[in-house]
Amino acid sequence: MATIVNNPGSQGDNSSAGWAVAVIILLVVVVAGIFWYTRSRAAPASPGATIQVNLPTGGDTNNGGTGGPAPAPAQ
Repeated sequence: MATIVNNPGSQGDNSSAGWAVAVIILLVVVVAGIFWYTRSRAAPASPGATIQVNLPTGGDTNNGGTGGPAPAPAQ
């Protein structure tokens, strides 16, 4: 009786799928790091904080600052 050894030839080393997974994981880690970095540098929220904005009052060149209707558009 003869022993037959069948060694199939190499079908090539297709590692592109592994590289794609590695790149996706790297992108996720970088985006998560940027998100964490920007969130950690943000000012903490203060409950009950009041934001006060002082707007100038007085005359402008349109109606003297009275809040009148807007001028008609140029034709």
